[in-house]
Amino acid sequence: MKTLLLLFCVAFSCAAFAQTPEVTKKGGYTLTFSNNDPNLDPVVKEKLISTFFKVYPELAKEYNKKTAKEVFMMIDTAYAGVAETDNAHVRISSKWMHKKPEDIDVVTHEVMHIVQDYGQSNGPGWLTEGIADYARNQFGVNNAAAKWSLGDYKPGSNYDNAYRITARFLLWIESHHKKGIVKVLDKQMRDHAYVDSVWKDQTGKTLDELWAEYIASPAL
Repeated sequence: MKTLLLLFCVAFSCAAFAQTPEVTKKGGYTLTFSNNDPNLDPVVKEKLISTFFKVYPELAKEYNKKTAKEVFMMIDTAYAGVAETDNAHVRISSKWMHKKPEDIDVVTHEVMHIVQDYGQSNGPGWLTEGIADYARNQFGVNNAAAKWSLGDYKPGSNYDNAYRITARFLLWIESHHKKGIVKVLDKQMRDHAYVDSVWKDQTGKTLDELWAEYIASPAL
């Protein structure tokens, strides 16, 4: 009976804790931060909030000035993944933040999805995630401490593997072929106007031709 009572009290305490969101307004943006993990390190919490207010305006300026002005972020003990975003709501696993407290730029990746605002885009999902990691690499504030990087090209990988693999390929194209192509791709995806020919239109080479050149000489 005592065990049941203790479990009830813990559950009630967590529920009550989650009912007190913290609203912060800065620079024309509003962040509502909720947390149902009473054991979350306060330092991690403050870093997540401060990172949002640093990177989100920068991402908006670079990619989409019409992005949402109000964002909701929740640290969730029940979420089994790492993080997800839907309709300006970011959910981050509390377990992940306990395991990887330096991985603050999970925020950068997720809020880039808000800036992207692709909805049911006709473009490929691998490009969506690749652009988000490209943005994390470009604007992240704590990647080195988190031991996060785009890494090196790995034989056998392909451009449609998404995330860091795609992001590194995009950075290579920016460096070797067409500066600004990521912004072009991002806008096409948001406008639901993506076409496969965009790669050749922008660089003079098809996507497969670019990848073949990349794997032959992947240095950035």
